[in-house]
Amino acid sequence: MFSVLDLARIGEGERAADAFANSVTLARHAEDLGCSRVWYAEHHNMATVASSAPAVLIAHVAAHTSRIVLGAGGVMLPNHSPLVVAEQYGMLATLHPGRIELGLGRAPGSDQVTLRAMRRDHSSADTFPEDVLELEGYLRGESRVAGVAAVPGAGTDVPLFILGSSLYGARLSALLGLPFAFASHFAPAALREAVALHRAEFTASRRLERPHVYAAVNVICADRREDALAEFERTARDRVRFFVGRGLDLSEDDLDRLVASPQGRQVLDMMRHTVVGTPSEVAAGLEEFRSFADADELVLSLAAPTAEGRLRTLGLVVEASSIAA
Repeated sequence: MFSVLDLARIGEGERAADAFANSVTLARHAEDLGCSRVWYAEHHNMATVASSAPAVLIAHVAAHTSRIVLGAGGVMLPNHSPLVVAEQYGMLATLHPGRIELGLGRAPGSDQVTLRAMRRDHSSADTFPEDVLELEGYLRGESRVAGVAAVPGAGTDVPLFILGSSLYGARLSALLGLPFAFASHFAPAALREAVALHRAEFTASRRLERPHVYAAVNVICADRREDALAEFERTARDRVRFFVGRGLDLSEDDLDRLVASPQGRQVLDMMRHTVVGTPSEVAAGLEEFRSFADADELVLSLAAPTAEGRLRTLGLVVEASSIAA
C-alpha cells in the first residue's frame, strides 16, 4: 500500500489555516483508503509550504485521525538539538502510541539566508551521524549523555529512518541499520546508485534485519489522459516560476522563455520521476517505477495544485492499484 507526502501547501488565495485544514482532510482520506502513512516535511521561508514545524502539524492531524501512521519526512536534525527532537516526538508517541515515526535529514530545509535567520551553524551538519545516535539513545531510554533523559520520550523507541537525496544518506542508513527514504520526487539523479549502495552495505540492527527503501514519486492522475497531461504542464510551469522566476512579474511569453532556459530545464528535470495519466496508466507506471527504483515502498507526492485535486488523485490511484493487484 502507498504512503503520502504532504507539504501542507498554501494554494492561491488561501491562508496557512486553510492548508492545515486540507492536511487533516487528506490524512482522513488516506486513512479511509487504507494508506500506510502520511509524512510532513520541514521547510522554511517558502510562501506556499506551511509544514515548517512538522511536530506541531503531526499533533494536530493525529488528534483528528484514529489509525494512520504519521511522521516527519522529515526533521532536518542539524536545525535542532537531538534532545528537543526526542522530547517532541516522544511526546507525540506517548499521546498517540504506535502511530508516530521520525525521518531525519541533514539539509537546512531552505536557502542560505534563511539558514542564518535560524541561527544554524554552517558546520552543524558535520555531526549528523553522532546526533542521530544521540537522538536514538534518548528515545530508547539509553541516553548517551550522562545525567540527561528525554522526558517524555525515554523508552518510546520511536521508529527512525534516514532521508536522503545522495549517497551520504544511503551509506549512513546502511551503517546504522535504519530504513532509507530517497527524495526522488525532487532529486532524481542518484536514486538507483543510492538504493544499490544502501542494500549492498546494509548492516542488520536491532531495529531492522534487512534493508528497507522508500522512494518518493510525483503523481498526477485524472480520468482522461489529456486532463492529466494539462495538469502536469501547469504544475511544471508553476515550479519553474517558483524556483527561477520568484519575485518577477512574468507574462506567459516570459514564462515560456524561462521554461526553455537552462535553469528552467534543470527545474523540470527535478520532476523526472513523475507518473502522469489515467488511473490504469498511473497504476502501471507506479509499479514500473517501484521496479526501477528497487523500492520496498512508494511515497506519493500528490502534485495536483488544489486540495480537491490531491484528494481525487489519491482516490483514483488507490482504487486503480487495488484493481490491478
